[in-house]
Amino acid sequence: MTAADATTANPLANSHDTRLWVERTGERRYVGHNSRGAVVELGDIKYPGAFTPGELLKIALAGCSGLSVDHAIARRLGDDVALTIEVGGMADEDEDRYPALAERLVVDMSSLSQEDRTRLLAVMNRAIVEHCTVGRTVKAGATVTVTVDGEG
Repeated sequence: MTAADATTANPLANSHDTRLWVERTGERRYVGHNSRGAVVELGDIKYPGAFTPGELLKIALAGCSGLSVDHAIARRLGDDVALTIEVGGMADEDEDRYPALAERLVVDMSSLSQEDRTRLLAVMNRAIVEHCTVGRTVKAGATVTVTVDGEG
């Protein structure tokens, strides 16, 4: 069975049998959960301490890029290497979407030779392009289905 077949069979399936859901906690406020016990506050921009859905999309993209390059940078710069990924993108209010997103990875590579730096940058870019599921999904677009279960 391919991934597409599995999604068709169960459109709510997630990797590693992780269940994901959000629950309404107030006016334009939700809490996101996973079956491993993690929670995240979602809400309108007016709520301190909550992420908007658009911010979570951007954070997911940055986190995915970080996870994709983590092994490569730790191997070359040490397990305690500091990496910050800044991410942004302005919404197109007319289309109610983000037409472009941008990331900037900030890491000190001064201990590497120019040749090793160039090689690491190539490895990082390839890792993100090939292994960042969020980035690959955003670039390719994804089919989204919505059903409403109005029963009990």
